[in-house]
Amino acid sequence: MRLPLTALALVITIAATSAAAGERPNILIAISDDQSFAHTSFAGYPAVSTPHFDRVASSGVFFENAIAASPGCSPSRAALLTGRHTWQIEEAGTHASSFPAKYRTFVELLQEAGYTAGHTGKGWGPGNYELEGRTENPAGPGFHEKRLVPPTNGINKIDYAGNFEDFLAQRDPEQPFLFWYGAKEPHRKFEKGSYLAAQKSLSDATPPSFLPDHPEIRADLADYCVEIEWFDQHLGKMLAMLEASGELENTIVIVTSDNGMAFPRAKANVYEYGVHVPLAIMWNAQIPPNRIVKDVVGFVDLTATIFDLSGTAPPQGELALSGASLRELLLSDRQGLTRPDSFAYAARERHSSSRYNNLSYPQRALRTSRFLYIKNFAPERWPAGDPVQLDDEGKPLGPHSGYTDIDRCPSQDLLLAGHDTPGLSKYFHLAVDKRPAEELYDILNDPGCLHNLADKETYAATRRELRAQLEGYLLETGDPRQVDGGDIWETYPRYSPMRTFPPHASGSDQ
Repeated sequence: MRLPLTALALVITIAATSAAAGERPNILIAISDDQSFAHTSFAGYPAVSTPHFDRVASSGVFFENAIAASPGCSPSRAALLTGRHTWQIEEAGTHASSFPAKYRTFVELLQEAGYTAGHTGKGWGPGNYELEGRTENPAGPGFHEKRLVPPTNGINKIDYAGNFEDFLAQRDPEQPFLFWYGAKEPHRKFEKGSYLAAQKSLSDATPPSFLPDHPEIRADLADYCVEIEWFDQHLGKMLAMLEASGELENTIVIVTSDNGMAFPRAKANVYEYGVHVPLAIMWNAQIPPNRIVKDVVGFVDLTATIFDLSGTAPPQGELALSGASLRELLLSDRQGLTRPDSFAYAARERHSSSRYNNLSYPQRALRTSRFLYIKNFAPERWPAGDPVQLDDEGKPLGPHSGYTDIDRCPSQDLLLAGHDTPGLSKYFHLAVDKRPAEELYDILNDPGCLHNLADKETYAATRRELRAQLEGYLLETGDPRQVDGGDIWETYPRYSPMRTFPPHASGSDQ
């Protein structure tokens, strides 16, 4: 939601006054790669232990309804960096393309305002930022030199905490800092069976409702939790460094993920487990602790908050932010659902190279405190990607060789092998089948998004209301999909590996 201009100007003036007094906070952003909202110990998932996320949540605010901008990393991170919805940032709004330089990031603007910035691990990407004349990753100067031997072969060798230590050692202590800790976990691939060495019990790894309760699924979830814990361990080391130096008190710590878990019907889908992510924010000097907020917030709101609390003027005019600062929520003692009409938007275009001619699967979503409304702009296409892909000689690789918008994993392999098996075929079809133009879910009672209410007469008024709100906002904000069909999205180049598919696959019922 966007603040009125007068209110936004007042907020910026107040924050700038604080900044002028030399009280600008440091900012540490910790962002995991592919983690859904349910999978922290603070949220009560027994298969994972995240004491350092839990510390941030307990020391400040835990946001129960945080919605990422997109169910894929590159566009979601670009929206966070720019404070604009993915449909407002051209190439940066789709996966593995470029990042137009005219969209200034909060990292750039905070640096110009006197912040020392850096990042380690995964910043913005995948994509090609150099095409637009950028000389460094949009997440800031890189600190990647320190390496380590990870506990599993699925975990990256970057020593995130060690690189943060290097950043702190070389910065000017008279300047506030902004640091982006981008773990590459729990992105696929996980080391299969790594949960065994971590002494995890499969009884704790309960699957969400859109996946079968099967030992292979539980084991995959347990391996995923091992990688979440790695992300959390490095967060803990960073918090300890700041505490030891006396800087934690005046550091805003934001912990979240870019999109949901890399499992069928989660990542690359605007369902709950694709865009609903963990979010906790602490600032010991200013934010009252021990609060759970149920208001719906989006990534563009996080960007507005960073500008606001740092006392930095955001972009104006045609490139203005699309969100509203969370200052009032953060600095008050409010908790629970304080704004029942709160909402956030999410969107996707292309994810992987998954369809003939690199076609996308365009979706827009509106999430309220109770409902998730989805508009599928091309329901004739396959949401998980075309079913059959071609080999290097242009020959079909065989039935069900596609669906490459799902990260290849043991869970997908199980569903593919059981596509016609009782007890499994239902979940296979949930993951890959075509979907109607409209979807509506009561996420309070159906977080797995299994029961589409869009064609139920009881919910007709809700569907019409949410459709009007979404389409009206898309028109107001210039979304090409809503304005003229959005063919421009099919023209943006992809700078990651490409696959090929039969020309008929996008419109057939294989």
